[in-house]
Amino acid sequence: MNVADTPHLAGAIAESFCASLAQAQGFAAPFPYFRAENLFPASVVEALAALPLETPSPASGWREWVAERLYVDQARRAQDGLLDAVALALQSPKVASALHALCGAPLDGTYLRLEYAIDADGFWLEPHTDLGVKKFTGLIALSGGDAESQDLGTDLYRSAGRPFGRVPFEPNAGTLFVPGTDTWHGFAPRPIVGLRKSLILNYVGADWQSREQLAFPDQPIAL
Repeated sequence: MNVADTPHLAGAIAESFCASLAQAQGFAAPFPYFRAENLFPASVVEALAALPLETPSPASGWREWVAERLYVDQARRAQDGLLDAVALALQSPKVASALHALCGAPLDGTYLRLEYAIDADGFWLEPHTDLGVKKFTGLIALSGGDAESQDLGTDLYRSAGRPFGRVPFEPNAGTLFVPGTDTWHGFAPRPIVGLRKSLILNYVGADWQSREQLAFPDQPIAL
């Protein structure tokens, strides 16, 4: 994988992502969502999972309580050609249009917010909906694929107190949805062996306050 040629790599990532979306499987319950596999080229997801990033403290109910969250912001893009290529691909009209076609997400004029999440034992998340300024959510596993990680997928709920089921935690696969009043999801407390690595993909509205988290704070998505 040649990260020196960032535009070429970004194009390959966009092609792979769109091909995966074209094969995504839709589900109606407990809310409308999609499952997509092989989102990134295999070499890219392997390199992403191997990045030597610092491990934040485990969240206890809400990620917002973790001060050292890892965003693919302008500084990280400048430091890492791989993360820059991923951000460029997800910023592209090609990927944004494919996501809009898949689920109707209102992405025109939104901004890319991409978090590299590293969860250790002790991590859990309260059920929540992502409702509001987030216009799209994608939960993409980077690690996994072994017996210890089989049970580390996101939990889906019918409502805050009514569990529905758990999606698989499979590397290079994602759970994708448009946030709404019924999109309850979280992570019930359970043991984590090693590290649970994933990308949290959001497109957020222009009124998003934490501009420093955005990959391209001055460049809205254009379909």
